Amino acid sequence: MRNLYIDFDGVISDTIDVTYQMMKDQGIDRLDVAASSKFYRELDWPTLLEQTPLINNSMEKIQKIIDSNRYNVAILTHVISLDEAVAKIKYIRKFLKEITIIPVPKKVSKTETVCAKDAILVDDYKGNLSEWEAAGGIGVRFYKTKKETKYIDITDLEELLALSIDKC
Repeated sequence: MRNLYIDFDGVISDTIDVTYQMMKDQGIDRLDVAASSKFYRELDWPTLLEQTPLINNSMEKIQKIIDSNRYNVAILTHVISLDEAVAKIKYIRKFLKEITIIPVPKKVSKTETVCAKDAILVDDYKGNLSEWEAAGGIGVRFYKTKKETKYIDITDLEELLALSIDKC
């Protein structure tokens, strides 16, 4: 069974759009690394997660993928702080009791945390996918609306069940 890693922010939950709007409202330039990092470190993650919409019933779709027994499924998410990691784990556990959750410090590549070779990464950020594919993995780009890129593109996690890349 092939390993399948699913990113959290921008794939499972719409935290990217919500936090970008919060930063804009607070006059924070998201390209300012120091200000952005401070914003994310000080963010009330439990409240943000409760108030942010899930994308396309993502938790239900992940459970369907798990139930299909076609992949070894885990959530692989970058985090800026320990508070963020704890909040995400607690939040995800409310929906998915038996899934591996791997928080990755933002300064560490996802490819340095798990073995990417022959594994699938579903992510909305092409930088992560580029590194993943360079490490021998399969990148699947997630969009909220359909686009054509050099990656396998999906707009709904359930589309993973129809892909033919799941056989080892």
